[in-house]
Amino acid sequence: MGIWILLPIILPTVAGMFLLVSSFLQHLKSTESELKTADSSLKPIVLITLAVSVAAALYVSWTGDKSITLFYFMKDMPICFAVDATTALFVTVVSVVWPLVGFYAFPYMSHEGEEKRFFGFYLVVYGVLMGLNFSGNLVTLYLFYELMTVTSMPMVLHNGSREAIMASLKYLFYSMCGAYMALFGIFVLHKYCDTLAFTEGGSLNLALAQGNETIILIAVMAMLIGFGVKAGMLPLHAWLPAAHPVAPAPASAVLSSIIVKGGVLAIVRVVYFVVGADVIRGTWVQYAWLILSLLTVFMGSMLAYREPVFKKRLAYSTVSQVSYILFGLAVLTPAGMTGALLHVVFHAFIKCTLFLTAGIVIFKYGKSRVEELEGIGKCMPKTLWCYTFAALALVGIPPASGFISKWYLGQGALDANIGILGWGGIVVLLISARLTAGYLLPITMKGFFTEKKPEEIGMKKGEPPMAMLVPLMILAFVAMILGVFPNGLISYAAQIAATVL
Repeated sequence: MGIWILLPIILPTVAGMFLLVSSFLQHLKSTESELKTADSSLKPIVLITLAVSVAAALYVSWTGDKSITLFYFMKDMPICFAVDATTALFVTVVSVVWPLVGFYAFPYMSHEGEEKRFFGFYLVVYGVLMGLNFSGNLVTLYLFYELMTVTSMPMVLHNGSREAIMASLKYLFYSMCGAYMALFGIFVLHKYCDTLAFTEGGSLNLALAQGNETIILIAVMAMLIGFGVKAGMLPLHAWLPAAHPVAPAPASAVLSSIIVKGGVLAIVRVVYFVVGADVIRGTWVQYAWLILSLLTVFMGSMLAYREPVFKKRLAYSTVSQVSYILFGLAVLTPAGMTGALLHVVFHAFIKCTLFLTAGIVIFKYGKSRVEELEGIGKCMPKTLWCYTFAALALVGIPPASGFISKWYLGQGALDANIGILGWGGIVVLLISARLTAGYLLPITMKGFFTEKKPEEIGMKKGEPPMAMLVPLMILAFVAMILGVFPNGLISYAAQIAATVL
């Protein structure tokens, strides 16, 4: 049965490559009618590929333990895939978000242009993400982590403007710097671990590690910073606010909600499945990680509060919110890890909703700055209500989902024996929540409560196409309903935390 793991990896990758080749050949054709004919097969290919791939990924994830080894780099370095509870959680989040954003992207990209190229990379990235999530050891994860950077970069580069080129190069440069730091850590851990396969509680050989604690801790810190690049953690976070404003809205949505979680997954695997939490608990690595994550939470919220460009504001918000997750992981307690895993899920749906709302505003009115959104609720009430529900969830207003994860993060900080960083962490999270309300909710207030009529602000009444509105409504609904009925997800996340701590 392990062979079925390969289907959600290979199928979208092959289909995406087919679309990319087709896009290249399309540009060689000269007549407009031929181009239109070539585009007629796009939607069926994308929808069928995503439907089959998502069904296969969910089936494999939730029907028992499976594993498969493809080949060996070296005698003790296989490229292999396996399923565990952590895999199932991340695969499910990606597999719910990816088709919804893809469906939204059909009308949006018809307006943006170069649909085949975009959807070609969109499918390839889904296949790469499945490879990352199903990775059975650190070498396989690193391989797909690098592929994730290379294949997602063209989505940032899509419109070909100078700003897009510079943003994509920054994304590539930062990601590669982080990857090299992580690679150094892999070399070190390979020497001192019994295996690089993911093992609950870690696989570090304590006898070999004795007397070499310094180099091991340096390697772990390098990996935290290196993989933290993708998660937007200080000091290598600047690619996020550069990439999001220039990328198409569907690309921004998955970059912010899913791609950044690739860095989170890599950190989870290193700390809890290779090194072991006990190795870094109480060391300078834990304290440095806590400080970096809290600085990122505060800095991201403050910069988002001051940012006038809508998508860039949401990008800074992602910088802050993903470090909530990193803080929960860094406290090294069951409650903290439970809160972190819950926030992985909640943030994916919330941030997708927010970025897709920004895309709708750009799609219909071409407006990109916050001050231009006054009265938007009178023109698109359903769209702004979806935004509002997601904003309340991100702030952490009960019963929305964000409240649940932040509660567990605070509890985890209090449970940990980390001194002032425990109480200080809670204070930073509360300040960040206030700032989050300050940069998200005024858009709702000015959008609904204004004396100006739509004609006075240069906008016409009317919601976006249903293909854009329905995914937005589903994502907003999930962001709210998971907070009303969270018990199943809480139990699942707590079970993962209990097995590794």
